[in-house]
Amino acid sequence: MQVERTNSDALVINQLPDGSKVIVDAKNETVFALNAMAGAAWDACSDPTTLARVTEGMQRSFDPAVNEELAEEAILQLNDKKLVKTWGASKATRREFIGTVSAAALPLVVALSVADQRAYAQKASSVIRPTPTPPPPPTPVPVPKPHS
Repeated sequence: MQVERTNSDALVINQLPDGSKVIVDAKNETVFALNAMAGAAWDACSDPTTLARVTEGMQRSFDPAVNEELAEEAILQLNDKKLVKTWGASKATRREFIGTVSAAALPLVVALSVADQRAYAQKASSVIRPTPTPPPPPTPVPVPKPHS
């Protein structure tokens, strides 16, 4: 399988400390969230490459235990979101692959339109209620001094 990024010049890429990435496509008004494994796959295909080289890049930058099937699943998810394009034969069906690995080990690419993000943010802010301000402390009442 051959892999190449699509229109990456138009994307704004933010690397997060845990290795995950947020990619913003202002042209299509879409935000993509990549977990650390999918982020490693994205990094590994900075130039046109092969699945084998993506696998090697992910092993170096993410985890030596990454195998070609995990790398392929990451690339297929990036391809589904049109972040990369692929050509050439794929080895296994996604259903077969997902059945052989735990969900925690899977790469993950999520896309959300800017309009959807605004709607979720607006809904979340309408649910969040501000913490009430505590009343001010009572003002001490002056005690009259006895007259002598």
